[in-house]
Amino acid sequence: MLNGVSIVVEGDEDSISKFRNEIVLNAPPASLIRSVVATQEEIRNFAGFMIAGSSVMGTEITEICPDIAVCPDCLDDIKNDASRIDYPFTNCTACGPRFTIIESLPYDRCNTSMREFPMCSSCSNEYNDVSDRRFHAQPVACNSCGPVYTYYDSDGHINGIAEILDRLSVRITTSQSVAIKGMGGYHLACDALDNNAVRVLRERKQRDAKPFAVMFRDIISVQDYCHVTPEEFRELTSWRRPVVILREKRTLAPAVNNGLGTTGAFLPYLPIHYLLFSRLETPALVMTSGNISEDPLIKDDREASEKLFEITGAVVSHNRNIVNRTDDSVIRVSGRRVNIIRRARGYVPSPVDVNFDVSGMLAAGPEQKSTFCIGKERQAILSQHIGDLKNLATYDFYCEAINRFRSIFRFEPVALACDLHPDYLSTMHAEKLKEELGLKLVRVQHHHAHIASVMAENMIDEKIIGVCLDGTGYGTDGNIWGGEFLVADYNDFQRFAHFDYLPVPGGDRAVDEPWRMAYSYLYKYFGEPGMISSLPAFAKIDAKELLTVKRMIDENINSPLSCGAGRLFDAVSAILNICPVSGFDSEAPVRLENAIMTETDEFYPYETGEKIIFKKTIGSILNDLGRSDISLISARFHNSVVMAIVETCMEIRKKTGLNKVALSGGVFQNSYILGRTCILLKKNKFDIYTNQLVPANDGGVSLGQLVIAAKTFERCA
Repeated sequence: MLNGVSIVVEGDEDSISKFRNEIVLNAPPASLIRSVVATQEEIRNFAGFMIAGSSVMGTEITEICPDIAVCPDCLDDIKNDASRIDYPFTNCTACGPRFTIIESLPYDRCNTSMREFPMCSSCSNEYNDVSDRRFHAQPVACNSCGPVYTYYDSDGHINGIAEILDRLSVRITTSQSVAIKGMGGYHLACDALDNNAVRVLRERKQRDAKPFAVMFRDIISVQDYCHVTPEEFRELTSWRRPVVILREKRTLAPAVNNGLGTTGAFLPYLPIHYLLFSRLETPALVMTSGNISEDPLIKDDREASEKLFEITGAVVSHNRNIVNRTDDSVIRVSGRRVNIIRRARGYVPSPVDVNFDVSGMLAAGPEQKSTFCIGKERQAILSQHIGDLKNLATYDFYCEAINRFRSIFRFEPVALACDLHPDYLSTMHAEKLKEELGLKLVRVQHHHAHIASVMAENMIDEKIIGVCLDGTGYGTDGNIWGGEFLVADYNDFQRFAHFDYLPVPGGDRAVDEPWRMAYSYLYKYFGEPGMISSLPAFAKIDAKELLTVKRMIDENINSPLSCGAGRLFDAVSAILNICPVSGFDSEAPVRLENAIMTETDEFYPYETGEKIIFKKTIGSILNDLGRSDISLISARFHNSVVMAIVETCMEIRKKTGLNKVALSGGVFQNSYILGRTCILLKKNKFDIYTNQLVPANDGGVSLGQLVIAAKTFERCA
């Protein structure tokens, strides 16, 4: 059971009514008030205000607040409060660490990593003073009693925040980088305007092409380098402080995004960030996750000294333990819709409210962009972003996080859900728990879970049209799905239509080498290897390798069939020679979208029906090569996909009478596709629902698994 806050007040009816209204009107920015329920109590003749001691009552819990960016009042204290001058852990009840420091409930200092720091008399007075804004602020601390930072490099250790900041300033202004311990883990930082510094950091981190997140000094600096809409401004400056994907206005160091045309921008959210910028002239720092390649974010000091020191040559650490590793959240605004790409700091562990009981359900999630989800009454609690479970260290983090959630939330599963794919490590983990705990397990088809996640967060419990476009999901026919049009509810789904099946030569290798999918589409639809090899996209591909791919397709060697929409976008990106080889996940479709600089309603022909076939689309693209610019071709292709979506939805409505459409899957993180699809569906009188509380990518799948499992076991009870 998740409990709220119980307040007992005494007074006349008007005063109590006014108090009740002011709770809502004056609620802190990070609070969420779902309802205020009043009941009558006996008069106790209270003499004043007090906060009663916390109590532990079985499985009952209160919600745990996500971590909150430092507030303006605390920033002012860093300059003016004698006990907190330049203190990098300044916080109050309105800001500071929450989820990242908590070990167990109730949320009291003794149950957090702050218990190692006894409060001085001054902090204790603030903590116990009802009129002070640090009243019962569990992480309260100051220069006299709180955690401290330490700097070390090859020359030795430095203590004292002023000296540390001076040394950091020297390193960053001399093209060097540094590892900095923050709220949920370490960051790697360097000057975002210094291309040599960014290039060296990229090489040492073993991150070939994936864009780096950039922390700007202030919102004015963001607006100087990026286009910012009012909705994006709101998200950038919110207490969550996510990374927001913005259109580039001015270029930073080229190595930051390698010509992608967008910047993952965010603002300082810790006192240490503001203190560092106060010593620097640069308006922007690369502030990327402190890890190597695809490993999890590093949170432990010993691991940082072993791995991150080799990358940066300098580490800034602190002596407060990070309990729950949490990366920066990433979002994108499409029109007025917020699309969460990575759900972590600032969002987790806030629950998603659903309209039926999901108690005791544990959903293991997918394998890529992994999250898991637990159920408490009518609330689904998703984990922070974990990553790709194929990485052993990430899988260890996944297991650690599940155990942590079970402990913190006093959760014992009564039933399990997992993906239909038998080889996912998340599936294997669910099967292991099934045997260990003697529980029932339901296997959920990947795209059904995507659609159910939209239904859950929008509290829909009826049959709807589900459009799920992504790269990979195990289908009930044993093939790879990903271009799906479903009629679904929580109990079941019917596959109404899907994108055409194509061989994926090389399996997972084709995801890294989009030219393989380009070859597959061209060879299947036009069957002319000579014509294929003459295209610019294949100019750097060895002729023997092209023949090998042809043989793989002809003889069905490691060439599983896929109707994944992501593979279609890969193919077109490669055909246009935008991205024949990918340097990071989804680079080909991202660059294909970013190539659109031309507004047009034109689209290429395609075929709809049970199979949606893009042979005519690709043929038209080939005809346009050399005649139209890449921007226009990309726009026409995107418009073709949108038109196919809308036409198929209209056909489903014609046959079923359904009018509600749920859009999910990683392709709908494409702002152009999502925006145009919503506009045309709305124009055709559809009711449209999307993911906004959880990612449309695989990060939201665990929510869908959870609600489907709850309905399944409710039905079987």
